[in-house]
Amino acid sequence: MGVAADIVIIVVAALIGALIAQRIKQPLILGYILAGIVVGPYTGGVTVGDIHEIELLAEIGVALLLFALGLEFSISELKPVRNIALFGTPVQILLTIGLGFFLGKYLGLSTAHALWLGALISLSSTMVTLKTLMSRGLVGTLSSRVMIGMLIVQDLAVIPMMIILPLLSNPEAGLPLLATAVIKSGIFLVLMLYLGRKILPWLLVHVAQWNSRELFILSITAIGLGVGYATYLFGLSFAFGAFVAGMVLSESDYGHQALSDIIPLRDIFGLLFFTSVGMLLDPIYLFENWVKILSLVIVIAVFKGSIFSLLAMLFRYINIVPIAVGLGLFQVGEFAFVLARLGLETKAIDQSMYSLILAVSVLSMMLTPFASAMAAPLYKLKKRLFKYEPLQTENIPHSGLKDHVVIAGGGRVGQHIAQVLTQLNLPFVIIELNHQRMIECKAAKYPVIYGDMSQSTVIDVSQLQAARLLLITMPSIVTSQSIVEQTLRFRPELHIIVRATGADHARALYESGVYMAVLPEMEAGLEIARQALLHLEIPVAVIQQYTDAVRQKIYAPIYQSSSDHQLLAKFDNIKNMLEISWVTLMPGSPLISKSLKDAAVRTRTGASVVGIIQGKLFHSNPKPDYSFQKGDLVAVVGNQQERNEFKRIAGV
Repeated sequence: MGVAADIVIIVVAALIGALIAQRIKQPLILGYILAGIVVGPYTGGVTVGDIHEIELLAEIGVALLLFALGLEFSISELKPVRNIALFGTPVQILLTIGLGFFLGKYLGLSTAHALWLGALISLSSTMVTLKTLMSRGLVGTLSSRVMIGMLIVQDLAVIPMMIILPLLSNPEAGLPLLATAVIKSGIFLVLMLYLGRKILPWLLVHVAQWNSRELFILSITAIGLGVGYATYLFGLSFAFGAFVAGMVLSESDYGHQALSDIIPLRDIFGLLFFTSVGMLLDPIYLFENWVKILSLVIVIAVFKGSIFSLLAMLFRYINIVPIAVGLGLFQVGEFAFVLARLGLETKAIDQSMYSLILAVSVLSMMLTPFASAMAAPLYKLKKRLFKYEPLQTENIPHSGLKDHVVIAGGGRVGQHIAQVLTQLNLPFVIIELNHQRMIECKAAKYPVIYGDMSQSTVIDVSQLQAARLLLITMPSIVTSQSIVEQTLRFRPELHIIVRATGADHARALYESGVYMAVLPEMEAGLEIARQALLHLEIPVAVIQQYTDAVRQKIYAPIYQSSSDHQLLAKFDNIKNMLEISWVTLMPGSPLISKSLKDAAVRTRTGASVVGIIQGKLFHSNPKPDYSFQKGDLVAVVGNQQERNEFKRIAGV
């Protein structure tokens, strides 16, 4: 079967490697590299026959990887952290290249190889960092914003590195080639940004009009690879052209759809790339040089992590951010594989250096989740040993906070609550750990504190001891539970209203001592159902009975788990005795044209009419001379028997 058999072997081996990586909570690319080592030429057993053919297919994986990177590229993501991303990242890259150069010279490498080493270790892993942040629920925090901003600029730096690095081995001949490459790149960028921004989106508009998903996927794949091949014929990098094509398409109306469609194809060809990376790694080299490899990982991790932390502090990021950034970006990333493969193909580096870089990269990636998890404990230790750093606060009243509402979470729910409280002129403060949301609250002129509500420092600044109420709007179970525990330990009598994610979560919160747990998804579902039933002209009274029954059914298990179940059941019975029913007076009702006094509703039924909706008018506590009319929506209070009697005399 030739190359087809090789692809089958690679895909099956990659699946096994990915399952192992997933099982031990590591990035899938490490599983792919492990699979490549197993089916590579150095290990025996089941081996890929034609590695060169696989490497050619892997080049498509690199192009699609950079095409997707171009589609994901967004200037807006850099805005909140643009200073450290645009100015700090180049400094980090240059400092790390310097570190790598000195390490390379210490190891006896040539000047060109030492510069290659510095460039390769200067890049961090976007994939590993994002996976680590997502698994720990930290996407959206200020530290994650800083990391993502710096990673975007690092990824962009890959493009000039792919042009410059292969020319280092022969600088005399390389300078004219470099100048030529820069001129060609400039011409290509001008053409793509001017013509490409007009032609490519226009092409996608016409393709999308046919409503063929298959044709759309084929079109964006052809654009990415076609433009890449055009740049290759132009004398530039195949991957560089794919990246520019993605960047151009990202500004079109179809950028998000193009990205979502290209990701599966990118992942499949990316699998071939990372597996081919592993096939070139010699395990014997690892065993013979494990001391050097481990020493390099430690030195790179310490110095590179320190560079990131110092830069974060220089750009005035405080609290946990410098620690989190340093521990999150110390590793050597996947684009080092791309550059190392390029160096091997152009014979700019040898097999020994390639194996060294690959081993250092893989080991540093594997250490990232464990190192990142150390950020919080180290920050706590720092707070014990050193003076607290000031929290960032905005729009706090000069008179301070007193008898206020504390809102833990400044997302959409928290901001909506803040809007209501502002209109009612009630004092409040928002606590938010997501820097972007904190900026949104600041722009809306809401009083906001940047910090983690589960930390004692933030509790003190929020003046929780003087607050009337705590609202927790965040959906995270772990976060809300932690805030509840800390708050009740600090002030056990405070009423807490929490957003719960389900009945089990709500039950646990009630057992912790919260005043009320709200299930927003259930309430939203009920409202959608209510609107649908209204549209279908179902009587309002029937809809109300339905929603009441659903709420009772869903909340009953929560109440039943409480030790105060019997008391709650009594309250529930009292609620049913005094419930409101909405009754619509249909044509032919005996009550039509009768006044409230003549109908003698209370005397005949025992129920009380507390409101009537007539068209668009609402009559609260209608007067005795009010005359019932056809279509009136009557609100009646009483026990079930009294309300049923009113329905009988109303002819319902």
